[in-house]
Amino acid sequence: MKKNLFLYLFIFALLINVFTYMYFTSQQKFENERIEKMKADVKASQKQVDAEKEKLAAENYFSLENNTNAQEYFKGQDPKAIVMAITDAIFKQNTNPNGNPLIGYPPMDGGKPFTIAKIKVLNHRWIIADFYNGLRWGEVLIKYFVEEDGTVTFERIDNTLYEFKPY
Repeated sequence: MKKNLFLYLFIFALLINVFTYMYFTSQQKFENERIEKMKADVKASQKQVDAEKEKLAAENYFSLENNTNAQEYFKGQDPKAIVMAITDAIFKQNTNPNGNPLIGYPPMDGGKPFTIAKIKVLNHRWIIADFYNGLRWGEVLIKYFVEEDGTVTFERIDNTLYEFKPY
């Protein structure tokens, strides 16, 4: 009787060990597969981030902040401060009741004036801006000059008003 009990206990312990071994082996295999999948996902994400960085660099090619030749024109002044001064000066003109004078279009659609919404300083001389009046929109190319005293003067080069399509 004692022999049979030890035999049953031995077989039971052996089965427990086999099942434990199988469980941990499959768990390890699952974890390894999950880690490899995550590594592949990280690699793909890194490629996408790198592609987006290249795209952003290409899109920011025409900007005062990234153009060293245009920055040399301002002789060591902070480009971000210059862009901020230009932006403030343009947006300040939006307060005109007849719209921003840099746009060159009178108020339309029931007297709605055009105001500049978005600005991109291209280099040490030019700005491109987006304008709208709530229904119509367009773009304007502006030439600017930073005077010795720090004031900014503007000259409209050209503008375009896109075709109006009512809703």
